[in-house]
Amino acid sequence: MAVIGQDISQAKRILDAGELVAIPTETVYGLAGNALNPVAVASIFETKNRPSFDPLIIHVPSLVEAENYVNDIPAALRKLAEHFWPGPLTLLLPRKSNIPDIVTSGLDRVAVRVPDHPLTLELLFQLDFPLAAPSANPFGYISPTSPKHVDAQLGEKISYILDGGKCKVGLESTIVGMEEDEVVVYRLGGLDISEIEGIVGKVIVKSHSSSNPQAPGLLESHYAPTKPFLLGNLETLIADYLGKGIDFAVLSLAQTFPAVPVGNQIALSPQADLKEAATHLFAAMRTLDESNAVVILAELMPEEGLGKAINDRLRRAATKG
Repeated sequence: MAVIGQDISQAKRILDAGELVAIPTETVYGLAGNALNPVAVASIFETKNRPSFDPLIIHVPSLVEAENYVNDIPAALRKLAEHFWPGPLTLLLPRKSNIPDIVTSGLDRVAVRVPDHPLTLELLFQLDFPLAAPSANPFGYISPTSPKHVDAQLGEKISYILDGGKCKVGLESTIVGMEEDEVVVYRLGGLDISEIEGIVGKVIVKSHSSSNPQAPGLLESHYAPTKPFLLGNLETLIADYLGKGIDFAVLSLAQTFPAVPVGNQIALSPQADLKEAATHLFAAMRTLDESNAVVILAELMPEEGLGKAINDRLRRAATKG
């Protein structure tokens, strides 16, 4: 299995050699490699078993550094970067020629962000290249929010995991770009739409699933457990599965159910706090996926604030009929 530690020098040596390291961010753990090295980037796709048409996000230590890899930052997006970087915001920007095609899947724009984690920022400042870093998990599975999640899934394929503890946001970054003169949100995430609109005014939300995505993390089936994952009214679903005599697990926002064993149910936030729920989402999905249950039953969150981003992940994790 991989070594788990906080040795930034060791992580740098591995990355300088063109190999991969798992890194912590405030959103989820990333599987990182030199974004300017096509062979290293190819290793990310291979290690994750990720389709090569699904573009990657590059991570840089500052807005100033981002300008080395993009041709232009429109005024509205620069405002967002100045306000929210470091943080769970990714900008989709016209790329310079030094960004390899494999990073963007041949598209003209590259996704860029400055992660809000002290260990990873320190590492990025020591590197002379940005890091391409999608979530550190096998493609399509639940995103990792702790070092042990990464080790359990990819520990045999990578040599080092930079240990930054548990992720404080727990949802991937919100992806934002421009179309003509309008600000467009391509992926809902850890930065609430209302916060974005507080800086640049009304935005277009264009987040949708695609078999040929224009931005990272937009494939239709994603973030999925290995077990069937069903969304609906939990009281109805529970009654149905109790009648079938099938072992099941339950994922709710705040409610607990007397008919379900305590070990087979998780409430993401007993206070129904959507920020807390987002922080716990992927870890809870993983715990239930590792339980003895045959199927996982879940409910959608209120369609407000971070609930919209949580619901995006739940819908794409759900078993299709």
